Amino acid sequence: MSNFFPEESFPIPIRLLNPSTTNKKASPKKVYPNAENGDLLYCSFKTYGGTEVQNNGVYSVEDTANITTWYRPDIRSDSRIALANNTDVVYEVIGEPENINMRNQFCKFKVKRVKGGV
Repeated sequence: MSNFFPEESFPIPIRLLNPSTTNKKASPKKVYPNAENGDLLYCSFKTYGGTEVQNNGVYSVEDTANITTWYRPDIRSDSRIALANNTDVVYEVIGEPENINMRNQFCKFKVKRVKGGV
C-alpha cells in the first residue's frame, strides 16, 4: 500500500461546526453553533470554480470545494465548516469524509456552500 502525502501544506484556517440535536414539536432539529465558536483547524481548500448543475432546465454553478486536512473522527457527514477569516461563508459536508488509506492521518471531503438562513 502506498503512503498518501498531501500535495501542499494546510494553510487555510477553518472552523468545524458540529450540530447538536434538540426536539422541536416532537421532531429532532439540528442546531449548529455560531461560526466563531467552532473548533479551529487548518486545511487545503480548493474550489476549482464550483460545480455546474442543471435542475429543471435551469443551469447554475454551485459553490463547492474539495478539502484535505488532518484526520479527525468528529468531521462527519452532518458537519459544516466556516472559513475562519470570513465566518459568514459556511459550507456543509457532502457525503462521508474519506479517511485516506484508513490510517487516521489525513481525510478528504467535499463541501457545498450553504446560502440563506445560516
